[in-house]
Amino acid sequence: MPSETPKNFIPEPFAYHQEVEVKVESLTNLGMGVGRVNGWVVMVPFVIPGETVRARIFRNFSNYSDADLVEVLKRSPQRVEPLCPRFQTCGGCQYQHIQYQQQLDQKTRQVSELMEKLGDITYPVEGAIGSPQLYGYRSKLTPHYNRPHADGSQPIGFLRFGRRREIVDVEQCPIATKAINAALPEVREAARRGGGKKRRQRGGTLLLRDVLEGVVTNPQAVVSERVGEVTFQYKAGEFFQNNPFILPELVRYVAKESQAGGVRYLVDAYCGVGLFALSLARDFESVAGVEISQASVLWAQANARISGIENARFLIGKAEAIFHGLDFPSKETALVIDPPRKGCDAGFCEQLLDYAPARLVYVSCDPATQARDIQSFVAGGYRITKIQPFDLFPHTRHIENVVSLSHEG
Repeated sequence: MPSETPKNFIPEPFAYHQEVEVKVESLTNLGMGVGRVNGWVVMVPFVIPGETVRARIFRNFSNYSDADLVEVLKRSPQRVEPLCPRFQTCGGCQYQHIQYQQQLDQKTRQVSELMEKLGDITYPVEGAIGSPQLYGYRSKLTPHYNRPHADGSQPIGFLRFGRRREIVDVEQCPIATKAINAALPEVREAARRGGGKKRRQRGGTLLLRDVLEGVVTNPQAVVSERVGEVTFQYKAGEFFQNNPFILPELVRYVAKESQAGGVRYLVDAYCGVGLFALSLARDFESVAGVEISQASVLWAQANARISGIENARFLIGKAEAIFHGLDFPSKETALVIDPPRKGCDAGFCEQLLDYAPARLVYVSCDPATQARDIQSFVAGGYRITKIQPFDLFPHTRHIENVVSLSHEG
């Protein structure tokens, strides 16, 4: 029986659920395959460049169409069997079907394309550095559930691929650590029992964080992690990088890039609980962390005391005067930037260019917003010296990218 066409479906250039043959040309940074049918762009998930696939159209836009993957007609030699039985159903991973080196190659290319398209930056991108742990690496998991059923039978897991509200029940997650997967059944069962009694209107989100204390589920609990020789404490629900297997290498790289040019001082903007400021403190005469969150500053100060680091101080950086109170000469200072996904705001960029530190090392979880910011830094007198991606999240579309720059003045 043919599927009923949605009321808002645009019937050109393809009919609803029309099947087409697509030769995949590339992957977008969102993990979607790009191909053409009679010159018209068709986007298909879970494919690999070079493959020919059969796809089913479900949406037409003004300049491209979305389609579901029906069948792989010509298989790429880089295609592998996904480890997770819910791959292509759960929306958490996009690349489990791709051999890992090919994942790294695709992410490297995507960083290069984003830099050029969004930042007008043409500069060679180093090959993405892979995670030493390909599965079982994720030390934080946050399964969701919608409004609980009376009997607690609601699915607990992650959003279904391509849907905004529907949740797929996930009993085990291969990219989460072994400890989290061991704890997950009991945590899920407790949520089912509690959910059925409380009858919450909007459901909720669970937390499992694998730290030195074990797997912690209370977001307000104080937890500890060790990166290199430094111990960090923070509340379990707060942000901290959640691939501990590659994090030490990322920190070492940022330390090396920050020291280039013989600078003596370090400023860690968006410092959080002090990851970079404290990890790099031994490499500089003095270090300052800047953060708009007072709670994060207090944790950073406490973490300095825990590890006996005496040459680091932390400042609450107000939006209108982020670098106020710094006495480091800009020509002898390196600045590490690790902002949230939205990147740096205009006020921060203006103040940074006024301060003009000798070195910039920009760490980003979103190369798209990073490219925009780097463009303004280059226009303000900086020169790119290296672009290095790190794959903190194997089998997903996400990539961490580090761009190093030197001031030309």
